[in-house]
Amino acid sequence: MEGNSRKRRSGHSYGKLDRDGFIHRSWMKAQGYPADAFDGRPVIGICNTWSELTPCNSHLRELADYVKRGVWEAGGLPLEFPAMSLGETQMRPTAMLFRNLLAMEVEESIRGNPIDGVVLLGGCDKTTPGQLMGAASVDLPTMVISSGPMLNGKYRGRDIGSGTDVWKFSEAVRAGAMSPDEFFAAESGMSRSRGTCNTMGSASSFAAITEALGVALKYNATIPAVDANRQAMAHATGRRIVELVRADKRLSHFLTRAAFENAVLVHAAIGGSTNSVIHLLALAGRVGVPLTLDDFDRLGGAMPLLANIMPSGEYLMEDLHYAGGMPALMAAMAAHLNLDAETVSGQTIGEQIAGAEIFNRDVIGTLDKPFKQASGIWVLRGNIAPEGAIMKPSAASPHLLSHRGRAVVFETIEDFKARVDDPALEIDASSIMVLKGCGPKGYPGMPEVGNMPIPPKLLAQGVTDMVRISDARMSGTAFGTVVLHVSPETSVGGPLALVETGDEIVLDAEARTLNLMVSDAELARRAALRPPEAYDTTRGYVALHRAHVMQAHLGADLDFLVGSSGDEVRRESH
Repeated sequence: MEGNSRKRRSGHSYGKLDRDGFIHRSWMKAQGYPADAFDGRPVIGICNTWSELTPCNSHLRELADYVKRGVWEAGGLPLEFPAMSLGETQMRPTAMLFRNLLAMEVEESIRGNPIDGVVLLGGCDKTTPGQLMGAASVDLPTMVISSGPMLNGKYRGRDIGSGTDVWKFSEAVRAGAMSPDEFFAAESGMSRSRGTCNTMGSASSFAAITEALGVALKYNATIPAVDANRQAMAHATGRRIVELVRADKRLSHFLTRAAFENAVLVHAAIGGSTNSVIHLLALAGRVGVPLTLDDFDRLGGAMPLLANIMPSGEYLMEDLHYAGGMPALMAAMAAHLNLDAETVSGQTIGEQIAGAEIFNRDVIGTLDKPFKQASGIWVLRGNIAPEGAIMKPSAASPHLLSHRGRAVVFETIEDFKARVDDPALEIDASSIMVLKGCGPKGYPGMPEVGNMPIPPKLLAQGVTDMVRISDARMSGTAFGTVVLHVSPETSVGGPLALVETGDEIVLDAEARTLNLMVSDAELARRAALRPPEAYDTTRGYVALHRAHVMQAHLGADLDFLVGSSGDEVRRESH
């Protein structure tokens, strides 16, 4: 037996010289493993969200083989296992509904099986956060490998970005400025390879965050999915996870308050997806690190934009990689980072980014020459959002950051879709669109519908942005002056539920306020008349989700999953 391997988790199964040990080893040998594969070497689980229903992750089955090479080379035993794959572009009603289910599956799969460390293979928006949340509640040595971004999209001789240009093209078709044939031609040119969105959407944002947290090797966020360097990084990860097991460096060793502060700051500098706020809050809750919604504004609200990447900028993830990737960007903001924070590479953040160069200053800026002055998350509060709402100033129109307008209210997403294209809709460019019933509990799952399409009658007038408010999320690829994650949501009696068409709303983003100009007495009268929410789901996971999901300002985790249960399982299976 290798070293102190009997003390490892896998030794409790494969190191026993009794009937239980016989069972554990014998059935594994049915796959062709020799007897000495169970000699006490570290057993590494490879948690794979590969799926042909998740195009972002459709190459992870191949990438897992490169992880295995590294594990074998370092003297470990790699064992791959599946996890639920959440395809943001395919799943209904929203992939976010199932993030916590994936986290539960990953947690129990890791805890229940005889593994000593784990490599998480994910990429599409909700897979990596869900995997990391589940792994954090077990707290074994853990590393992340992301799918990587797809290649730049191409259309009529120019680059186009995943999602970001979809919203633009869709509005152009609705305004009559783009033909259906042109729309379909762009569709074929946008997704040219496997991988995640090539913009700074939710997937790329969280891949960058894993580097900032120190739980992935450098360049994890930017190496294109189809680049051989991602395979080499997977190989190196396989070697490194074995070393982490031998050193007993668990996930909690890296997921410290300093690491989360780095993540919040980097998220701001890249103009990251608003979805990352919910994921980081939930992850912090799993490891017991104090992190609040206000930390995103306090730490990163004034951070300038250093990544000139869509939707806040002009370029795409492939360009960011060639410009120097996250090491170069983090080096440019090093004065703000906790440089002593440790990473899974064996280096500190400071050591990992030392000497990194910017090769294209049109893509990566500096603190002295940023692309925009404000790119972090702004947290708004007021009588509409007593527990907070968020907006992304780098994706907003500056002239709308201070705005007073008449509310045009849509009670449900169905109500919105039925009326938004109606020429008779009473709305103008100064109006504020309000969408209800799209929070964690109500939809259910909090969908990416907060960036409501602008009515065609206004598009025809040249209106390209409006203030929009909802308890929903929006895609990280989206843009606009959109107030999101209003908490509490309308479906649990949040005051956004009381807004009526014709009411005046005042947004003062610089002051971080959002208020409905209606008296407290009138709001109390409306609240007394509003019937309690009626849900149409009484079974399955959705019923569990609705009974236990927390609000957006707490990360929308399930209340009974906050914290951890550790890795110990005392009872045998036979």
